[in-house]
Amino acid sequence: MGLYSTPPPYLDEVDIIIVGGGSAGCIVAGRLAAADPSLSILVIEGGRNNKDVATVVNPLFMLTNVDPRSKTALFYKGSRSAHVADREVIVPTGGILGGGSSINFMLYTRAQRSDYDSWDMPGWSADDLWPFLKKLETYHGPGEADHHGYEGPVHVSDGGYRAEKTMKTLLKAAEAVGYPEIEDLQNLNACNGFHRWLRTVSPEGRRQDTAHTFVHPLLEDGAHSNLHVLVEHRVIRVLFDDQKHASGVEFVTNPAHQPDAEPIKYTTKARKLVVLSSGSLGSPQILERSGVGSPAILEKAGVPMVANVPGVGHDYQDHNMHTFVFKISAEESETADAYYRGDFTAEQLVAQNHPMVRWNGMDVASKIRPTAAQVAALGPTFQGAYDRDYKDNPNRPLLFVGFHNGQGPPLTSPRHDPEANVARHLVPLPSEPRVPYLQGINFSCYPYSRGHVHITGPSLSSPLDFATGYLSDPESFDITMLVWGYKVSRELVRRTPLYRGELATHHPKFPPGSKAALVDLDAPLEVTADLEYTPEDDAAIAQHIRETTGTTWHSLGTNKMAPREKMGVVDASLSVYGVTGLKVVDLSIAPENVGANTNNTAMVIGEKGASIIARELGIKFVPQQVSECPGRCVKAVWERPSWQMR
Repeated sequence: MGLYSTPPPYLDEVDIIIVGGGSAGCIVAGRLAAADPSLSILVIEGGRNNKDVATVVNPLFMLTNVDPRSKTALFYKGSRSAHVADREVIVPTGGILGGGSSINFMLYTRAQRSDYDSWDMPGWSADDLWPFLKKLETYHGPGEADHHGYEGPVHVSDGGYRAEKTMKTLLKAAEAVGYPEIEDLQNLNACNGFHRWLRTVSPEGRRQDTAHTFVHPLLEDGAHSNLHVLVEHRVIRVLFDDQKHASGVEFVTNPAHQPDAEPIKYTTKARKLVVLSSGSLGSPQILERSGVGSPAILEKAGVPMVANVPGVGHDYQDHNMHTFVFKISAEESETADAYYRGDFTAEQLVAQNHPMVRWNGMDVASKIRPTAAQVAALGPTFQGAYDRDYKDNPNRPLLFVGFHNGQGPPLTSPRHDPEANVARHLVPLPSEPRVPYLQGINFSCYPYSRGHVHITGPSLSSPLDFATGYLSDPESFDITMLVWGYKVSRELVRRTPLYRGELATHHPKFPPGSKAALVDLDAPLEVTADLEYTPEDDAAIAQHIRETTGTTWHSLGTNKMAPREKMGVVDASLSVYGVTGLKVVDLSIAPENVGANTNNTAMVIGEKGASIIARELGIKFVPQQVSECPGRCVKAVWERPSWQMR
């Protein structure tokens, strides 16, 4: 099998080097290796192998992968910002083979048609990407058959498990507050409603990450000796020859996984192409350490310039996420709280073949827009921006609103302090009675705030200049939309028979006497009117948002595909400006945000990138042979320590 944790000597030269085995990189590797078995391909991944790791393949255990002690994620510390209550927000990214697709929430969310069209690049419109959206998937959900694919490696289903009663109750309440159920919210055209959410999970309940679906089958079938994957190694830089052609890469063993390894610098040559696929936080660093970037940044970091491309690391974007927790009825709901509290270990649940192992806890979510009256109530500044960018484009949602059945570890952390974050993940919960919880999850689809990511020195150990930019837009549109979203979510939950009040530690601190005060109930609430919020109440919500808002793990835009004079880094063929033989194929190339969880877009970029490379190399694609999706009961490799395995 061509998977290694130590570089074999015969891989000193290959045809194509792919730097990063994440969501897009694995697709590029798998598609090209299957299309031309004579083409030697090397994937260099900083994380460990993900094959059959139980916390990866079983959906219920997903939050283990972003625990502060996890070895499956990388944790980037943003600079301190007054816009987020003087916090240093942490952004986790995939740190294992499969990248984000190995550790994310597995929510199957396509972008909107207007999103891809807004990229305004030849070959990248929604119509251009439509065949690739269908090519990557085998769809097991509702909707018109022509809108989906049925022969791709990535299965899309509900995994065979839902909390049916809770889901139906939430959908009924959503309709009561003005948002109907939409059968298929992922057809690029539907918007402004709730949906019985599907997942990148097989019908048997196994996560469909791009390593298990595109790479491992080829590594194991005995017919693709051309594909090689080196894990637990980090690429320092791309090497260029005198003509500024990418000739190879320099890399080292990752001490996070091999602490006793000698700090030897290895090099591998690329005969045809180097592909960067290390994500929106990883790929800009590699470009800058390689001498591709802004002259001022490179000079300050002590890196000789190869190509003047000032857009590298510029225009960092992420969806801003706000979460809050409701107490709900044990009789009317089903949650994963017993697992989150430690009543059962992950091993016990797998041994019992418990159906909940197939579940990510999220059955209901939405893409929504405000009414005209709601927009007007949010003030003239908000209305001006909304009228400019949303009013005449009904395809464009303002917010993603969803609900997680259970109160696992918080999805944001106040500062980069592992011990403090562990303590925050283990927030004491009531023990008698054991109250179930429902976690609201809102994120802004198109935040106006921007940040950046840049190196400060030439080595991997040099500190990173990373500004998330969250909630920093000068007109405060981003925080206003999250305030509105909090109110919508709260009104929805109040109208369900589930509702028993709020978990006070996870909600705003409203002033004394507020009509919007938190409650603690023993029975369902009969709602006759919406809550009334004063300006002081709105300020309390805004403060809670600044204190808790964090990443959705949806980083993009730092090597955007745009004209060079518009801070672009790559052209429509994904080739890096100013050099040859180097492409970027990951979410960093997205020039504008998408109204969706971004992993599906990362996969589409991988499919499109593989197609571009194949065409340039004169390769004709043939169907990839993938074995039947294995069941959920696999020989497991367990990630330890884990916050809930105690």
